Amino acid sequence: MNEAQLKEMIRSLLSEMSSDDANTSKDTVASESNGGTVVFKPAGSSPVNTNESVIEEGCIPDISEVDIQTQFLIPNAANKEAYLKMKKFTPARLGLWRAGTRYKTQSVLRFRADHAAAQDAVFSYVDEDFVKEMGFVPTETKCTSKDEYLTRPDLGRFFNEDQQQFIKQNCALNQKVQVVVGDGLSSAAIEANIKDLLPSLKQGLKMFGLDFNEVLFVKHCRVAAMDQIAELTGAEVVCLLIGERPGLVTAESMSAYIVYKPTVGMPESRRTVVSNIHKGGTPAVEAGAYIAEIIKKMLENKKSGIELK
Repeated sequence: MNEAQLKEMIRSLLSEMSSDDANTSKDTVASESNGGTVVFKPAGSSPVNTNESVIEEGCIPDISEVDIQTQFLIPNAANKEAYLKMKKFTPARLGLWRAGTRYKTQSVLRFRADHAAAQDAVFSYVDEDFVKEMGFVPTETKCTSKDEYLTRPDLGRFFNEDQQQFIKQNCALNQKVQVVVGDGLSSAAIEANIKDLLPSLKQGLKMFGLDFNEVLFVKHCRVAAMDQIAELTGAEVVCLLIGERPGLVTAESMSAYIVYKPTVGMPESRRTVVSNIHKGGTPAVEAGAYIAEIIKKMLENKKSGIELK
């Protein structure tokens, strides 16, 4: 049965139903508008306003576009204004209300939508066309698949011999600053932020008489991959921009890990981190300027992490 036959059957059934109960005020009949979309109205009521929004071809509004910080579902709240004011300061799911002992349907659907977005960010890859468009030097760690990347973090910290040679051949050696972009645990974070952050970072560094050349892109990247890159290139400061583990607030959050002369096996305390880079946290443009200041400070003090005052 094709779509046209299905719609005809629905119209026929509804017509029979309405004729059987024509004397009741709650009858329902069908009318056709907007190129064959079936909408419903009470029998005897005025014609359907075809200018109103209707669902066509099975499409519904994207529930993930609802701003949680302005959404308020609590009926008969004692102080709605105070509650909404509090919600402005956090993306947490406040004021959802319930149906019996359960969340309302809208809240459950939004939770599942955000969870799906987080999963997609982890399991998808940064588009190869995006890497080419940005002019990055592409490389990858020892991981051979996404499953291996998630289950063997150690392989995401090192490069095979051929990749090590590739990095040496395609990056200028002994630079003041080496910028690296890694997919990490969120490909969505890279594609959402990197176009705005890199120009801001470059402009900020130029104000201090600094610059960077080739940007390495690392597939299946863990944070410690920057340590081996530093040893291979001899860079004084390495700045790794990497996708953060996504959550239910956003799947587009990125972090910057910045280290003065990193080495393989060094303590994590030597890393300086700028996290929550996304449109709902620290905007990418602002983060780029701030990272430039941190790099300048590291080069002046020859320290990073907790040693950097």
